[in-house]
Amino acid sequence: MKKVILTAIAILAFGFANAQQTRFGVKGGLNITNFSGDNDSNALIGFQIGGFAEIKIIERLSIQPELLFSTQGASFDVNGSNRDIDYKLNYINIPVLAKFYIVKQFYVEGGPQLGFLVSAKRDGNDIKDSYKSTDLGFNFGAGYYFTDNFSVGLRYTVGLSNVGDYDTDDIDAYLDSPKNSVLALTAAYKF
Repeated sequence: MKKVILTAIAILAFGFANAQQTRFGVKGGLNITNFSGDNDSNALIGFQIGGFAEIKIIERLSIQPELLFSTQGASFDVNGSNRDIDYKLNYINIPVLAKFYIVKQFYVEGGPQLGFLVSAKRDGNDIKDSYKSTDLGFNFGAGYYFTDNFSVGLRYTVGLSNVGDYDTDDIDAYLDSPKNSVLALTAAYKF
């Protein structure tokens, strides 16, 4: 996993160095996460933090690769009890987004995301072996720049892959399998 991340960072850094109009930035914010699929999970509140580069392609279109640490997961009610069981999964996510400016301040974005599982805990106990080490998703969202440097954004990540470490051989098993679902409200600053 370390080799994959380092290779991705090296490729992105080389591309950034050759891009004519590239701006770097940092971002962070609040995650509301859950598992989609046929389950009775409840949302967990988490966060994400990281950096990005915005590479201008044409006047209103940019490509924005990001490197984010994201806390995700879900909570489940225990039958006959007043307590919940929390499944907390931490990922290093690498989204690559197409960012289109409708007007100078307002943009919409979308693109794929690859996530690498860093840790997984159930009520504080390590359960990383029960989850797949990679996660695929698709992001779409929108944002607003208050200044040339400061923006806020709202993004939804649809999980495309089963996060559980078991096979889903048929379509019904795949549709019922847990997939990450993340709604993120973030603030970003470009340098």
